[in-house]
Amino acid sequence: MRSAVMEPLVGQIVMFAGTFAPRGWAPCDGRLLPIERYQLLYSLLGTAHGGDGRETFGVPDLRGRPKGQGPSVEAPDSDGARQQGPTQPVPTGQAAARMTDPVPGVTFIIALEGIYPSRN
Repeated sequence: MRSAVMEPLVGQIVMFAGTFAPRGWAPCDGRLLPIERYQLLYSLLGTAHGGDGRETFGVPDLRGRPKGQGPSVEAPDSDGARQQGPTQPVPTGQAAARMTDPVPGVTFIIALEGIYPSRN
């Protein structure tokens, strides 16, 4: 009998209705992981989410943050240059609204193991 559960892609992020991460997954809470143990995941994430790049790297921290809030990698313009000058957002002095996870009891987890994603 075949399992109805498909093997995830390494680095796949999903919502999970639990207070723990199942075997082969880690919470998306910004934790640092050893590169030596999770080389495939490191090859996808690098140090974009923290870590020293020699021994450790970080997973994304998706706890209670809306899109566009908090530290992230800035997207370049279409010509590859970073945005400069008047196109940058200007702070308006308004405090950000307090955000929580999308649904109480739902967390984000990232696959530590699985199928390495193909580039084509």
